[in-house]
Order: sequence, then structure tokens, then C-alpha cells
Amino acid sequence: MGQTERNLNFDEIVERKNTDSLKYDFALRRGMPADVLPLWVADMDFRTSSFITDALEERARHAIFGYTETREDYFEALAGWMKNRHGLEIESKWVLKTPGVVFALAAAVKAYTQEGDYVLIQQPVYYPLMEVVNDNGRKVISNDLIFEDGQYKMDFEDFEQKIVQYQVKLFMLCSPHNPVGRVWTKEELGRIADICLKHGVIVVSDEIHEDFVYDGHRHVPFLLSHERAKEFCITCTSVSKTFNLAGLQIANILVPDQRLRRRLRAQIKAAGYSQLNTFGVVACKAAYLHGEEWFNAAWNYIQENLKFLKEYVAKELPEVEVIEPQGTYLVWLSFRSLGLCDQALSDLIIHRAKLWLDDGAIFGKKGSGFQRINLATSRATLTEALERLKNAILEFNQTQSA
Repeated sequence: MGQTERNLNFDEIVERKNTDSLKYDFALRRGMPADVLPLWVADMDFRTSSFITDALEERARHAIFGYTETREDYFEALAGWMKNRHGLEIESKWVLKTPGVVFALAAAVKAYTQEGDYVLIQQPVYYPLMEVVNDNGRKVISNDLIFEDGQYKMDFEDFEQKIVQYQVKLFMLCSPHNPVGRVWTKEELGRIADICLKHGVIVVSDEIHEDFVYDGHRHVPFLLSHERAKEFCITCTSVSKTFNLAGLQIANILVPDQRLRRRLRAQIKAAGYSQLNTFGVVACKAAYLHGEEWFNAAWNYIQENLKFLKEYVAKELPEVEVIEPQGTYLVWLSFRSLGLCDQALSDLIIHRAKLWLDDGAIFGKKGSGFQRINLATSRATLTEALERLKNAILEFNQTQSA
């Protein structure tokens, strides 16, 4: 394109207030103090790739925003990214487009289960997985992850037992896992695939964080975990996390099996959704074609933020345990050593530290005593957050010992 990437200053503090930002403009409406520092919802405080903004500006100057569909060049951009980054070769007929991954999860619940059915998840897990089950008249059953030696693992015996006991037809996998940061190995995914194939369970794999994997780990698409995975897997992907484009409302759902694809497409249609967001199409194509330099630089910066976080916590916050993430830009922090109930911990974080994190309890009962923090921000903002936390815990400890 004859251009260079211009948006590589991740130390820049971009003013996001008064931009209708869910993260920054709705604290009071959500019951938070006006001066709370938000590191909760999973979007970045970074300007996206200049190649994306250039493409959007060019499309805006055209000044006609009619009904929009994708052409072959859109698929080629998507397919190239999936093959080059993850070794996954896809076909154009597999791809269903939705306004987001959560929309697709809800459509899948309706497509593959009946009211009253149980849907299997693995708590603590991204809370919309529970919401789309409960809001559609289904029931959640959890194969709880096991926290052992500072890391999480799957309980495969319980996984199969829950499937049999509750006659499960649908399992929703989070891979890489949000919030605990696990990047599942091919062996782990293969065992899950074997069990689901044995019992006729459909797998919906939320892989929205697939591009955020730390050194020493590799994201394995569930479609590559088993030789027959294409028969029973729906994979949810999006540019929204990778390129900070959540507000443009576009996701690419990969469904190799024709029967499963037909059922999911019917539910998407029944919801009244058809043509895509024009700017979502433009941004997605530009991101996958020209955004790699920006993404690599952003991810390197986030990895340095993790290093800084771990060093700061080790030195200044002995009461806090960092659960070492293998993927995602979200970090799971344990505050269990403080001995506080969830309400008291939330009060400490929100009203003493003036921080807006994600309360661990919303991810399921196994999240009690934890908080999730977003590292996709400037080093100065992260430093401010950690200093607020240190001072709040110091004040709390002094109060306890008085």
C-alpha cells in the first residue's frame, strides 16, 4: 500500500471520556464513583492500526452507507490470517457473519438445544456464556476448572459425568480461556473432543482471544484438535479483540458441517439479522490484510505490561497473587489471602482503591476472591492503578491492626 504504520505509540494516553465509551463514560450509571479508574471491560486504550483508520476514512468520504455484503477479497483476508497465524485452512462456505461473538453464542444455544436443556460450561468463565444460556430458557451446568499449584486444569472425568448425568447436547468452550488465561494444549482439547464425539455433544468454541498467546504456548484451534472436529464444532472468531474494534460489531463464525451451519444460519435469520455493518466489513478486511505490524507491536507492549505487573505485585503487593496467564490481555488476580467476602473485596477495590475491575464472582462461584484486570492500557495508567491498589490495601491492613 506504500504506507507505514503510524499508531505505534502505546504509551500515549488517549482521552476516551465523552466518546460514549462503555468503559469510561458510564461509571455513575453502573453505580461506580465518578473518579474510578476503569480496567474492566475487554477493550484496549490504544488507537488501532492506521491502516484500518485510513480504510475507514476512505470509505467515509464515499459518503454512501447502503446495505453491505462481503466479496471474495474479504474471505481471502480472513483465510490468510487464519492460515498464517494458526495453521487453520478454511473454506468460504464455512463462514457465517454476525454482529459479535456473544450474538453467535446465543444463536447457537437456540439452534442446538431446546428450552430446559442443560448447556455445559467451565467456570470461572466469561459471564455472557451463562447469560445466553439462562436468558434463552436453558440451564447452566458447570464442569468447574481445578485450580492447583497456581494454574487451572480441566477435570475430564467430571466433564464426561456431567454430560451423561444432565444429557448435555451443547458444550461452550472458552479458548484461550477468559478469565483464567489458560491456553489449552492439543492433548487437552483432543480429550474433550473424544468425549464430545462419544456422546454426540456439539462444541461451540469461543476463540476470540486466539491471537493473544504468550511465549512458550500455542493456540490450537479446536477444529485442529481432532480428525473429526469439523463434524461437531462451531468456532467463533472476531477482529474485535485483536485490533480493538469491538464497536464495529462484526464476527466470523466458522461452521464446516453443512447441517450445523444450516441450523445456525436459521437462528441468525430468525433474529432479524442480515446485512453487515459497513465499517465492520471495511475494518475487518484492512486489519487482516495490513494490521499485523500493529498487532505484533501492541502485543509486545502488553507483554511488557505483564512483566511490570508481576514485578510490582511481587515487590509491593504480597497480599495479591498473579495467576500466570498463558494467553489473553486479561489477568486473573487472587485476593483470597485478605480473607474478605466478595462484597467486602469489591468495596475495597471500588471505594478505597477507586478501581473498576471485573469482580471474580460474576464469572461463577469459583471466581470468589478473584478480580480480573485489563493490561491493554498505557504503562502510566497501569502504574496508577497498581499504586491505588497498594495504598488501599495498606490502609485496609492498618485499619485491621488498629
